[in-house]
Amino acid sequence: MEVHVNNKLYAVQPGITIAALLQFIQLPSDKGIAIAINSQVVPKATWQQQTLQSADSITIIRATQGG
Repeated sequence: MEVHVNNKLYAVQPGITIAALLQFIQLPSDKGIAIAINSQVVPKATWQQQTLQSADSITIIRATQGG
């Protein structure tokens, strides 16, 4: 199946979770990121269980330091 992550198309396994997607795209999930699926923010506590559907649009926002 295909999903869009920050406007980039990825082919992933059906039933993939958010946590597995982060590993697949090699993005550390430790701190400083927020995720929305189809414009709905997903709590980090559910990333291990939240599965993606074909054609989902995932937005990943990374916090940065600066001033």
